[in-house]
Amino acid sequence: MKVMLIAGARPNFMKIAPLVEELERTPGMEFLLVHTGQHYDEKMSDLFFRQLGIPEPDVNLEVGSASHAVQTAEIMRRFEPVVLEHKPDVVLVVGDVNSTVACGLVAVKLGVTLVHVEAGLRSRDRRMPEEINRIVTDSVSTLLFVSEPTGVTNLRQEGHPSEHIWLVGNLMIDTLARMLDKARRPDSARLDGNFVLVTLHRPWNVDDERRLREIVTALIRISKERAVVFLPEELHRGIRYASIVVIDFLWLPLAANIDRTMPIRPDRRGG
Repeated sequence: MKVMLIAGARPNFMKIAPLVEELERTPGMEFLLVHTGQHYDEKMSDLFFRQLGIPEPDVNLEVGSASHAVQTAEIMRRFEPVVLEHKPDVVLVVGDVNSTVACGLVAVKLGVTLVHVEAGLRSRDRRMPEEINRIVTDSVSTLLFVSEPTGVTNLRQEGHPSEHIWLVGNLMIDTLARMLDKARRPDSARLDGNFVLVTLHRPWNVDDERRLREIVTALIRISKERAVVFLPEELHRGIRYASIVVIDFLWLPLAANIDRTMPIRPDRRGG
């Protein structure tokens, strides 16, 4: 069986890694890794492949950044000839990014079985582009691999046949377990002292100036009262305060510091 794995953005890489490892040791399974290039700079892409031990992609669509509509359309345009050339039995997509829905639509339109890993997650907020991607991808997938029980409930409520739904667990946890020893090594980028770990990512938090100012003001107040606030550099706004530490958003340094901090304040779930 030939499986085509799709990766396009940071969360995808962490979910693809254990799949690659399992497929490599499963007899009779052939796989091709397609990188859409949705996240395309060195920190967001190549470094994740190296840190997670993922092999070089067989195909890189090199799509790059654009609006949701343009990026989705360009992924579809570039992905279709790849499917026609390699003729996979299965296209496997993960998560809820534009690459997920774009490659999924191409696959089913060409009559290729589509598998969605991390199916069934719902925020009930259709202002989120990811929510639209989830719903559309699930609606055209043959196999729905679900990471947690509420996903099964959501899919059944939406009318998906039970035989298409499989509760398989969370690939992100598989990757964390696989990489934790490396993250705990002394040479990992670890901060000293007590701190609160915060991630800022959602557009309604970082693209709304008023809301962003409120968040930053609250973080400064927290840091003065009880801890240093550590912000991974998902937030490209140049925030610099003595009490707030900003470091690169790299998976291993992030994992190393999550491993030793409480509390954690993320503004994203899933991915």
